[in-house]
Amino acid sequence: MQLPMSTLFPPTQEERDALYAHSHQMPPVRFWKRYTRGRWLRLGLTVLLLTFCIGTFACTECWGDGRKMAVNYTMTFVYSLGLWLTNGYAVDWLDRYANWRREPVKRLVLTLLTSLGGSLVVITAINFWFLVIYRGYDPSVMLKPGVMARVMFPLLITTIISLVLHSRSFLMSWREALIRNERLQKEMAQAEAETLRQQLDPHFMFNALNALTSLVEEEPKLAVRFIRQLSQVYRYVLDARGRDVVPLRDELEFAQSYLFLQRIRYGEALQVEMPEPESVSAFAVVPPLSLQLLLENALKHNVATAGQPLHLRIELDAAGQRLRVINNLRPRRLAPGESTGIGLPNLQGRYRHLTNEQVQVQRTDAEFVVTLPVLELSAA
Repeated sequence: MQLPMSTLFPPTQEERDALYAHSHQMPPVRFWKRYTRGRWLRLGLTVLLLTFCIGTFACTECWGDGRKMAVNYTMTFVYSLGLWLTNGYAVDWLDRYANWRREPVKRLVLTLLTSLGGSLVVITAINFWFLVIYRGYDPSVMLKPGVMARVMFPLLITTIISLVLHSRSFLMSWREALIRNERLQKEMAQAEAETLRQQLDPHFMFNALNALTSLVEEEPKLAVRFIRQLSQVYRYVLDARGRDVVPLRDELEFAQSYLFLQRIRYGEALQVEMPEPESVSAFAVVPPLSLQLLLENALKHNVATAGQPLHLRIELDAAGQRLRVINNLRPRRLAPGESTGIGLPNLQGRYRHLTNEQVQVQRTDAEFVVTLPVLELSAA
């Protein structure tokens, strides 16, 4: 998926709504697949009920003739089923190309044209079959006033059925938009809270200051470099606030600074492999602090010693579309409250607002692997 260049900067509310609507436009379920056996049964009973009511009162002169009544019921059933399915497919098709929430006027016009036009075709085809093929009349009979009246009455019934189906589609779309908006607000609030927690993590700052104290006394030159890397980490954190995505190059440079600080603490107990930021496309982007969250999780949940080092690998696939963060498993027991368990779900939620591609989490006996989709930034 391509994202506009403006995504690198704090978006307006309208841009957030548009991005959210696009990323949540899921492929619709085909009309016939939406119907389970029970729903098909209810549909059949509904059509039979309509057939009985309409067929009984639309042809009162047929009451005394069983053959005419049978033909009347058959025609009414074919009308009802054909028109119901036609309008059902119209709703399914229109849901794919015109959303009530984003394009209400376009959807209304297409609804009228598709529903009435499709219904007219079905009605004309049924009358042609009955009069010309079944009864053997000349095709010119289709233009006679009496036959035209036979077309207008089913078309009126169609309008009523279409009104019900499309009104339901509108109400469902409106209800779904409300639910999605509520979910968006909740997930954004959780993501912001988690990001803020990471930004001001007192344990990270405490460990960094302890390491710095030792370096100032023992290795002043390394201490200067440590301070520079620490300042870059916090500058990046501040710059990334409010953005939906950041260049992958910047994220990798941030990861280098973050891991430099961690290696001062862990020493040979932490082994890292990662690509050079310059080798990554300038148009590749990811949500900010994605790598920091995954690296922090790996360090938090695993034991790292010089004898059994923790191996961290950051890999970008050949196509530049998947970024994998891999660590070997050295599980350790966490103290109560040390892990909230919402970091990965929040990252997955942030990706859902940007793309249909999912964050993949895999755990084997030896490794823990998280695969992040890499988004592409367009020049538009």
